Amino acid sequence: MPVTWYNGLVKKSEPIAPNVKQFWLELPEVGAFDFKAGQFVTMDLPIGDKRLQRWRSYSIANAPDGTNVVQLCIVKSADGIGTRYLFEDVSPGSSLRFKGPDGAFVLPDTIDNDLVFICTGTGVAPFRSMLYDLQNSGKPHKNIHLIFGAREESSILYRTEFEEFVRTIPGFRYDVVLSRQPEWPGYKGHVHQVYLEQYNNARPDVDFYICGWSNMIDEAVANLFGKLGYDRSQIHYELYG
Repeated sequence: MPVTWYNGLVKKSEPIAPNVKQFWLELPEVGAFDFKAGQFVTMDLPIGDKRLQRWRSYSIANAPDGTNVVQLCIVKSADGIGTRYLFEDVSPGSSLRFKGPDGAFVLPDTIDNDLVFICTGTGVAPFRSMLYDLQNSGKPHKNIHLIFGAREESSILYRTEFEEFVRTIPGFRYDVVLSRQPEWPGYKGHVHQVYLEQYNNARPDVDFYICGWSNMIDEAVANLFGKLGYDRSQIHYELYG
């Protein structure tokens, strides 16, 4: 099947946390960009000659809503030439070439189990997409628990939106874990302690969705499968780096 490449026009970009920007890309040649909540796009950035130097993948942060706009939540890496280009050289009016959507990190058509979303940093992007999609579609679901990890309070992404979801999405709750803010009144440390504490008895009626860096995912899978005894079919993950 041939790959379709799009030219996304940057409508705006704005910082949403230290070293994190959200980008709005409009596809002028597309009536509606069709994707599933949780999928990603792959950019071809003009930063090298070889494909592996140029391609960068990012989860779509907004829900499919019949428009031709894609939102991306991107953290600037200290030694990343790709994010340096996006943060320093891209501005409203810039064109970004990308392909997609791709990825199977999506919710089932029929949601029979409780959902636990575990993420750190910009790994929250696909969950934001999923939650808005569930809210917009009115699709039936059970309980949903978002566990979000960051270093400091200033790095809590989409905090106001998720706090609003607590009020507007039935069965949704939200825990934040900060690793470098001792005075934080909530969970301190890492995301693992939350699910280890709250889901310590393996249940067949819960599915875990995990998004973040490889070390966090590896530890979460080892904990859920090895320590707590959940079946591998209940554990789904998307890798960031």
